[in-house]
Amino acid sequence: MGVTITFLGAAGTVTGSTYLVSDGTTKILVDCGIFQGDREWRERNWLEPHFNPSEISAVLITHAHVDHIGMLPRYHKLGLRCPAYCSPATAELAALLLTDSGRLQEEEASYRAARGRSRHTPPLPLYTEQDARESLRLLRPITINSKSRITDSINATWSLMGHILGACSITLEMGGKTIVFSGDIGRYGEPVLVDPVAVPMGDLLLIESTYGDRLHNGSSDVHDTLAEIIQTTSKRGGIVLIPSFAVGRTQTLLYYLRELKAAKRIPDIPVIIDSPMASDATEIYQRHTNEYDNTALALLNKGFKPFHVPKMYFIRDREESIKLNSISEPMILISASGMLSGGRILHHLKHRVTDRKNTVLFVGFQPPGSRGDWLKRGAQSIRILGEEIAVRAEIREISGLSAHGDREELLRWCRSCSGTPGKVAVVHGEPDSARVFATTLRDQLGWNTVVPSYLQTIEV
Repeated sequence: MGVTITFLGAAGTVTGSTYLVSDGTTKILVDCGIFQGDREWRERNWLEPHFNPSEISAVLITHAHVDHIGMLPRYHKLGLRCPAYCSPATAELAALLLTDSGRLQEEEASYRAARGRSRHTPPLPLYTEQDARESLRLLRPITINSKSRITDSINATWSLMGHILGACSITLEMGGKTIVFSGDIGRYGEPVLVDPVAVPMGDLLLIESTYGDRLHNGSSDVHDTLAEIIQTTSKRGGIVLIPSFAVGRTQTLLYYLRELKAAKRIPDIPVIIDSPMASDATEIYQRHTNEYDNTALALLNKGFKPFHVPKMYFIRDREESIKLNSISEPMILISASGMLSGGRILHHLKHRVTDRKNTVLFVGFQPPGSRGDWLKRGAQSIRILGEEIAVRAEIREISGLSAHGDREELLRWCRSCSGTPGKVAVVHGEPDSARVFATTLRDQLGWNTVVPSYLQTIEV
């Protein structure tokens, strides 16, 4: 028997990355992500796992976003006790993201219970903050770019991918086979982090396809568009509300805002980051300079702080967050979560989306069926915290701020890698994007591609 891979997530959708890998005697997981977006997918988070958690020998984690690690507390609660290997920065960021995820789920369950707004009685969290804290004991940091021994018969190598701090591809050697998991592939020439690192191909490549059917705007367009949105909104007396991932996207935004203010291309209005996690994540970004690109390192050597913006304020206290809703002067308000799936951003959106002076600016992927997707499609009203709210604010998007490589950047990474994979599984994309990118890889590189379906198993 060879090695089998069962696609427990990121197949038919862009979230929930989870791959069960077995050589017939040993079972491991690569990532263990939570489903986000459409209710049909989110409800699968509550299903019994399609494996016995106590039989898993190891978990290998590509990076710290919850669609790649968000089920770790639940699996731990159900009996998972093996080590979870990841890069050092991922281990630090996971502690923030998982405890925050548990806390948000508890808060939402409590909110719905108090108002009777749930289809379940009583509404329960998928897991609690304490569950998340207990699961952190499983994390085992590895050395990047060095082969790590996972079990007596399994080795794995993590290589930086520039998606967020700590994000890596994983080259797995198991059962005489070599399987490469791309994880999420970052951008080329973008601020702060190194470009995606090329790796040797093997018997199978699992490659993400979030933006496999489209291109981003260039970085100059990001500067121009961001400046135009801020200037226009400020002139009409509104605020720019940015739902942003606390890890990765917020730090990139701060980098761009620092540049725009230094060039006097935007007014010197307050930049408020309403996210304790974003504050903590920014400190972690400041520590792991070993992952910086040459431009960011040069800034540090000149005494500049890449993420420091004039009139920048981090909000940690919930009462201070509530007070922000009474401010009417122009400002840039960045708050999590980036997919509008929970957190303080929902309260800000509820108070700000009804005002025509304001702008809601999306800077990351919004899954089909999500609140962000509805807003981008021109919804006249949106349900937030159990209430139907009129949408009057301007809705804008900058795709060039995405931390995911677009079609050409995905191809660039593929071409930079040595060798030809025996087979390619195109994952982590909506159906159209995955299908288009699979065809692109066949046509342009001559690669043997397949688009796996949810729960499908393939053998290498």
